[in-house]
Amino acid sequence: MAKARIRPRSWRFANTVTWHEGKQAGLTAEGRPDLGVATPPEFGGPEGIWGPEDFLVAAVNSCILTTFLYLRGRAGIELVSYQGDSEGTVVYTDGALKFSEVTVRPRVTVASEENRERAAEALKRAEETCLISNSLDCAVNVEPSIEVAAG
Repeated sequence: MAKARIRPRSWRFANTVTWHEGKQAGLTAEGRPDLGVATPPEFGGPEGIWGPEDFLVAAVNSCILTTFLYLRGRAGIELVSYQGDSEGTVVYTDGALKFSEVTVRPRVTVASEENRERAAEALKRAEETCLISNSLDCAVNVEPSIEVAAG
């Protein structure tokens, strides 16, 4: 008799941030490439280094993508290309800075009209089930554009 596969009910993600100088630090995690991190220029930090605000917006963008890719595989969607642009808005409200919204604009190209319909459904489901989006206390908007490849 085959042994039943037990799925974990929780996962742990760990990293370390080490201050270097000024408003700059290094971000490390086991098995991952090191990254520089800094206060963004909008808040007096240096140009050209990722900030936590960038990471949050990128986390939403990449989570929508990876959730879509999972759903795409399950639905058998023939994907030609995917590129998602994203932006987040930070506001000062109730005495604190916070994200008011994050918008992701996936541009998807699929192989056929049938794939277009399934891709639209998968993107809607990705918007509803994205782990990062569901963990935030702000609006997350997904505004997809889906085209069929010429040919």
